[in-house]
Amino acid sequence: MLRIAVPNKGSLSETAAQMLFEAGYTGRRDPRDLVVADPRNGVEFFYLRPRDIATYVGSGALDVGITGRDLLLDSGSTAEEIASLDFGDSTFRFAGPHGRFTALADLSGLRVATSYPGLVEAFLAEHDVSVTLVTLDGAVESAVQLGVADAVADVVSTGSTLRKAGLEIFGPVILQSTAVLISSDNDKPAIATLLRRLQGVLVARQYVLMDYDIPRTLLDDACLLAPGIESPTVSSLHDPEWVAVRVMIPRLDMNQVMDALYELGARAILVSSIHNARL
Repeated sequence: MLRIAVPNKGSLSETAAQMLFEAGYTGRRDPRDLVVADPRNGVEFFYLRPRDIATYVGSGALDVGITGRDLLLDSGSTAEEIASLDFGDSTFRFAGPHGRFTALADLSGLRVATSYPGLVEAFLAEHDVSVTLVTLDGAVESAVQLGVADAVADVVSTGSTLRKAGLEIFGPVILQSTAVLISSDNDKPAIATLLRRLQGVLVARQYVLMDYDIPRTLLDDACLLAPGIESPTVSSLHDPEWVAVRVMIPRLDMNQVMDALYELGARAILVSSIHNARL
């Protein structure tokens, strides 16, 4: 059986579980379950702390796992990222008291609080900046105010939490993180199947199916507006002067494409969701 590590809690947990469900796997029904077998698909799920997943996968105890890119890099694990899963996005930045820092070099010799010491240490080493790292478990915004650090390195979304703590962002982006699929041996056929299924879910979320009728004389222009993945599917209608077209388009472009097709002369424009796909 393929042994898969899944986050048991936190921001990655719910979306990872939903994605696996949409990919056809059977997950846990009781949130207290730590191990769930899915013999129909030949896999076994292990529900672990997101921070521990890279360690288990890197050691070979588990074959593959879903975790954050930040957690993978911070762990020092030998596991490797094999695919981005497009959820759980986050940005890591430095922050300090207003007006005190303008560049990364300003941190030299000072104390920096973070929950990701491995990640931050590697980044600072790349930029030849030496600091004393203060490792905290959880939120670090109060570290400067409480006097245990001169600056912090943490996840930033809007920056409002940092501003409330009297801090401002400075310096380069440390990391753009997202949920990733990781493995230390991705040559196993079962991992390729898992990856293909998850990519099918991503495609289904990013694209929709659009059906429309259009005069045959306008078909070439319509195909320029919505060319599809390879090419649209075109079917004859009872009226020989019209054709029916089916095409995949990016979900974000859906309304703009509908407007453009209608203005061109298309009618009966319908949009359908995709549940899964293989491209």
